[in-house]
Amino acid sequence: MHAVFSEIEEKIGYRFRDKDLLKEAFTHATYAHLHGGKDNERVEFLGDTVLQFAITDYLYKKYPEKTEGELTRLRAKLVCEESLLGAVENYGLGKYLRVEGSKANVGKKTYSSLFETVTGAIYLDGGYEQAKEFIFRSGLVESAPKDKDAKSLLQEYLQGLHKEPPKYASVKEGKDNAPTFRCQASALGKTATGAGKSKKSAEQEAAKRLLTLLRQSKGKK
Repeated sequence: MHAVFSEIEEKIGYRFRDKDLLKEAFTHATYAHLHGGKDNERVEFLGDTVLQFAITDYLYKKYPEKTEGELTRLRAKLVCEESLLGAVENYGLGKYLRVEGSKANVGKKTYSSLFETVTGAIYLDGGYEQAKEFIFRSGLVESAPKDKDAKSLLQEYLQGLHKEPPKYASVKEGKDNAPTFRCQASALGKTATGAGKSKKSAEQEAAKRLLTLLRQSKGKK
């Protein structure tokens, strides 16, 4: 097992002081039931909480303009089964899972959960900062979907309130070879303006300002 431990530690970039924690993280319940020892279900439970906190903290600081609902949806995409499975594959950890019987009979959830179990094991062995480093070395955050543009976000915001979509009115100013576009966006009795070198950029700026205005207005009520 020592050679296997070294391989795993090399891949995850962390050396365990307590090798039993590492063994536990890679022991499926089917293996423990037949051969004895601890399975990884308790450490998975702990790792899930550590992972959720680390991602929540990251998103809260990175996106100060996003609402609680938007942050919740983004977090869900980052810690879903497919994202965690991708992180496990990035580290190349799946082959080390100790399972009784054919691994072909083990579902994706079992392998994606390895990310949480290793996170939990590192947390127990080395503390939160070491666990956080493991999480962010995995490429998990880089898998986050790109931010939607301002017009899409405004549209979704109004849909969430079951309100009419925004209206845009644009005008073109200046010379044809160097025009300036100005746009007015309206919704819920509020308006905001934006300017840009294209109609699209002007609309995006107006939508961004209107969304901020609507959120601020709602917060004052």
